[in-house]
Order: sequence, then C-alpha cells, then structure tokens
Amino acid sequence: MRHEIGTLTLSTGSTAAGSKLHMEKWLPDDDPKAVILLVHGYAEHAGRYEYFAQHCVGKGYAVYAIDHWGHGQSDGTPGFVPDFSVFHDGVDQLLASATHDYPALPVMLVGHSMGGLISATYLLSNQSKFAACVLSGPAIKAAEEPSAFLKAISGFLSRFFPKLGVLELDPNGVSRDPKVVADYLADPLVYNGKMGARLAAELLTNMTKIQENAGQISLPMLLLHGGKDSLAAAEGSEFLDRHISSSDKQLKIYPKLFHEIFNEPEKDAVLNDMTDWLDKQLAARGV
Repeated sequence: MRHEIGTLTLSTGSTAAGSKLHMEKWLPDDDPKAVILLVHGYAEHAGRYEYFAQHCVGKGYAVYAIDHWGHGQSDGTPGFVPDFSVFHDGVDQLLASATHDYPALPVMLVGHSMGGLISATYLLSNQSKFAACVLSGPAIKAAEEPSAFLKAISGFLSRFFPKLGVLELDPNGVSRDPKVVADYLADPLVYNGKMGARLAAELLTNMTKIQENAGQISLPMLLLHGGKDSLAAAEGSEFLDRHISSSDKQLKIYPKLFHEIFNEPEKDAVLNDMTDWLDKQLAARGV
C-alpha cells in the first residue's frame, strides 16, 4: 500500500476560495479496481481512517480523502463554516483529483456522520458522477430533535454571532472501545471545542433539505448505522431508506454499536459488509 499526502485549493467560485485543503490517498500496489471518496465527520480528520483505508486497499480500492475546511490540517476555523457549500466545494476538488488520476474507474462515495450529510446533499446535484454510495451513521436527523425555539434562535445567532459556541458533542458516544475515545481526546487534530452557531444552523438547514428532497436520489445506496448511536439518530438512516428512489438500497442497523461503526470492536465485520456490497455493485457493472 502506498500512502500519499497532498494539497487541494478551493476554486474561485467557492465562499472560501483559495483555501488549502489537506488531502490523503491510500493506493494499492497494483492498479485499483475502483476509487472510494471518503468524506469524514464533524471535528475529526482523514488521518483517523488509516484502518478503514488499509481494509479497502486490501480489497483493491484506492481511497481518497480530504480534511474538510476548518478541520484537521486544512485551512479554516474549527467549529465554524461560512456556508455549507464550502464542504461540497471540497468534495468537488477531491473528486476532480481522483478522476484525474483514474479517469476510467468507477467512483464510490462513502460519508460518515456530518460527512454523510455532506455526501447525501452533494448527491442531489452530482449523483451521476458516482457508481454507488455508502453512508455510515449519517447526520440526517439529530439525536434529539431541536425545539421550534432553538431552530428560530439558531438563525439569529448564525447571522449575528456565527462563531459563538452553541453545541458540544459527548466524545464517549464515539465508540464502545475506550482506547478509541482516549485517542480521539488526545488527537491534536481533533477539535474538542463547541460547534459555532453558523455551522449548527447550516447542519439543521441541510438536514431539512435532504429530508425534503431525498426522493431525488436514485443511486445504489448502503446505509449503515449503530443502533446505540447517541450522536446521529438511526432514524435518519431509516428515513433515507424509506424515501430515496433507489431501486438498489440496503439498510443495516447494528443493534449494539455506537456512532463510529468503523471504530467499534466489530469494525472488521462492518468493513467487510461495506466492501462486499461495493464488490457486488462493481460486479453488476461488469468490473
């Protein structure tokens, strides 16, 4: 396996034009059979997916990932985003890099948590560019549905106090493996502060957007969720399973697992479920 690091730049049309994004590639020694575009979750970074990448590369996939704007080693302000479209702009650049390197290969989109929301909303305009999509614990519905008051005030705070810290996530909800939680808390590239008002409002807005427009998605879709996920409600994956138009879709809830199903003690079984499904998508395409 080869591990390469690079930098991408957000284009002139982006709200954060010119910002530099940290990129990582994990590549098989032989030619890959397909590319996985990995879209990580809130407050974390692509480097936390080394084990995920090793598994996928072992199955013949190339894995491409960025640190989102405001995350990890990329430019930006942690806990804040000027507009949710900046995350989509990053996926644009990552996709362009992958298709430049491997123009003939199918591309699979894999999004976790907030990255699942980024991926799902990205598909509304870009699903023709992918062969399939996997969402892990996607943030489609909040673990606790916000009140009407909170929704109303979030718009006010987003406009006038966009960087005001309003939401703090419980790291103990990440995994049942205490070492994963300890590593998460000790990782200098993980943001442990409060989420700003603008980002919180953008998340709520885009959750509503995907709930209202899920029927536009017809791409083959695998939805994976921990049944004891306290950070992103499993109801979000169940909602997508009911409302997307895909004829080829599968929902798998792991009853005992927490939020980061790729970092739970059962991660090997979860990863095999994912790559087995992706292999079937390739086989259906004659790859």
